[in-house]
Amino acid sequence: MRRLFLFASAAFWLLVLAFATSQLWLPAAVETPQPVASGEFQALSEVARHKTPDDCWMAINDQVYDLSNYLPDHPSEPEVIVAWCGREASEAYRTKMKGRAHSARADRLLAAYRIATLTP
Repeated sequence: MRRLFLFASAAFWLLVLAFATSQLWLPAAVETPQPVASGEFQALSEVARHKTPDDCWMAINDQVYDLSNYLPDHPSEPEVIVAWCGREASEAYRTKMKGRAHSARADRLLAAYRIATLTP
């Protein structure tokens, strides 16, 4: 019984230490691209030119996003996003193609990749 207590105590304090120092070993916040100058517009035809995993632009809710650097960090397979590269993807983003909305955290993260407004 004493061994169990010592083991549980040691495990507890190791977890407390790991949590307290997590900012040292967890990845830093997402690097945000340079902000877009107000008034910069891109046509959907320009978005369509960027349809590869290395150069992936999407139009979502009348905004243009460069998601090339985000593909490796996406929680599911990159192919989920690659299928929408170079396209208007508002409905796909709203529903995740499964009828579920993205989280507020995903919305904040998406904003970091905005590069322009879609030409009306």
